[in-house]
Amino acid sequence: MADTSYLEWPFFEDQHRELAVAARDWCEAEIGSDGFDEHGDVDADCRALARQMGAAGWLKNCVPAAFGGLNETLEVRSLCLMRETLGYHSGLADFVFAMQGLGSGTLSLFGSDDQKAEWLPKVASGEAIAAFALTEPEAGSDVASLAMTARQDGGEYVLNGEKTYISNGGIADFYTIFTRTGGEGARGISAFLVPADTLGLTIAERIEVIAPHPLARLKLDDCRVPASALIGDENAGFKYAMGTLDVFRSTVAAAALGFARRAQDEARNRAQMRELFGGTLAEMPVVQSQLAEMAIDIDAAALLIYRAAWKKDTGAGRISREAAMAKYYATETAQQTIDKAVQIFGGMGVTKGSVPEALYREIRALRIYEGASEVQKLIIARHLLSEGS
Repeated sequence: MADTSYLEWPFFEDQHRELAVAARDWCEAEIGSDGFDEHGDVDADCRALARQMGAAGWLKNCVPAAFGGLNETLEVRSLCLMRETLGYHSGLADFVFAMQGLGSGTLSLFGSDDQKAEWLPKVASGEAIAAFALTEPEAGSDVASLAMTARQDGGEYVLNGEKTYISNGGIADFYTIFTRTGGEGARGISAFLVPADTLGLTIAERIEVIAPHPLARLKLDDCRVPASALIGDENAGFKYAMGTLDVFRSTVAAAALGFARRAQDEARNRAQMRELFGGTLAEMPVVQSQLAEMAIDIDAAALLIYRAAWKKDTGAGRISREAAMAKYYATETAQQTIDKAVQIFGGMGVTKGSVPEALYREIRALRIYEGASEVQKLIIARHLLSEGS
């Protein structure tokens, strides 16, 4: 069982401690030790997990209280605690929870009341699957270079272009799509709410990755949506995308933290049980050193994550620097922690079906999506340089 002593840190209130314990108990009862087993039909499993988490009330953390949620606004500490707990037990369960939040996040933060009323209660119940469509074939980390276009035609917008590596692509009920409505650069981007059954929106390709999750390339060919599908103001989409990531980037770090805690527990248990050279692995100084490094990195990551989340929840307008630090450090060190666990397991660590092997595949994408590690370092450096100017 993962260490929970950090819940006594001053970043948390009683409601957060209660949430973490309740989520852990639910995961142990409903997911158990099988969360990293191979999934047969990943699409069906994702839909089932969304309904299951919706029925249990966990997805209420993903939307504001006025539209079926638990908190007045999106509460980052709660989102992080949920992702950390789910990540410890199941990579796919974490994915489903995360995408419900991210996919509807722009709507929660910047959408109209009518848009929220139509979709957010369905997100909270697990009835509707959400997706966040930002990345394009030639525009990933550089959001300002988006090429997809939307032109106004009377009371409609006509969208043309492609999106790729879209999580929940192919199973989503609606997409938050960012596209160009103005000139070049960041100022010409807008966000649209596009139901999956809209004419002109097709799934061009399903994309398989090392940790099975539903991903797809979307194609929009003269896809017409009403003017009411515009989220917020025209040409404010870049600000909305960054505002959404500002909330959810810390939660990516929290998922990595959950993976790292699970790897640490698996490695410790293996080291205490595995006999070698007349003793156990845990008695060997080199293994003790690895376990100590795991513990240090996990605590440091947790401190960065919950500092960022606490700062956002207590009124900070933007936490780009803090969130970037948390995401960079937590995902990079989680990769190292999981690698150490694989090494301690030896041959079993690279055997398909073992928890360390599954964690090794799960963690790799977290160092890329919602801003690759290199992008996080750029964000941190720019903040540092602007402070010194």
